[in-house]
Amino acid sequence: MNSPITGTAAGVPFTALPPSDVEGPAPLIVTWHMLDAPRSDPAFAAALPMHGLPAWRVHLGMPMCGARMVDGRPDAVVELIQKDPLMSFLYPFARQAFAEFPAALASLREQLPVDDGPIGVLGASLGGAVALRVLAETDTPIFAGALVNAAIRMRSVVALFPGYSYDAESEKAVESLDFLPKAGVVADRAPVLVVSGELDHADLRQDALTFADALGERGELLSIPDLAHPLAEEPGIEPAPQLPRTREVDAGLTDWFRRGLAER
Repeated sequence: MNSPITGTAAGVPFTALPPSDVEGPAPLIVTWHMLDAPRSDPAFAAALPMHGLPAWRVHLGMPMCGARMVDGRPDAVVELIQKDPLMSFLYPFARQAFAEFPAALASLREQLPVDDGPIGVLGASLGGAVALRVLAETDTPIFAGALVNAAIRMRSVVALFPGYSYDAESEKAVESLDFLPKAGVVADRAPVLVVSGELDHADLRQDALTFADALGERGELLSIPDLAHPLAEEPGIEPAPQLPRTREVDAGLTDWFRRGLAER
């Protein structure tokens, strides 16, 4: 099994897993990790490696995570959450990761032997909001998308911070990251697998069920019994052994992207 390749793409750290049994340029799947465990690109690659796919799986690092942590500790992120969980943390992180994507994709195509065909996208938790923006708001050709315990409706994530008070600016920000009304646009772009842990936060779980239904024939729901929101044990920064429930997620994603690659 080929070892992970680490590097940066237009300033964005990444962990890349080479394809299996492919000679020459291969398809590309780009992922964005969650900010719960696993909360770095190498840890996410270990949790959801999708081994055996004839495609590059390139896991991009989210802002201020992994190699971009301030002083190698998550303290700075905690301070941002305490300051304003939406406007200092969730919204700017999702916005920056999305803004970084075009240049990072171009750099990956220069650095790795990937082909120039449609890509796959995968996002977990807050990374799911980034993947959804790529699906809903770009013209990047995509052969398949996948979400895992995703932030489909940012208002549901903000509700995890009791007592949050909205103003006009934060209302606009949270509405811009509500993808339930954009399900039709997403479905027109690519088929999407919605993976949802049955023990995920109640509102996120309901959003996943609603979104999968709204995607119609272009959507597929994979419910994972006994899976809560995280996909790895804390602290979730370094690669760790795959948990049993996460292994089920990984198997579902591998099958999903294998089918998508066959129809690409």
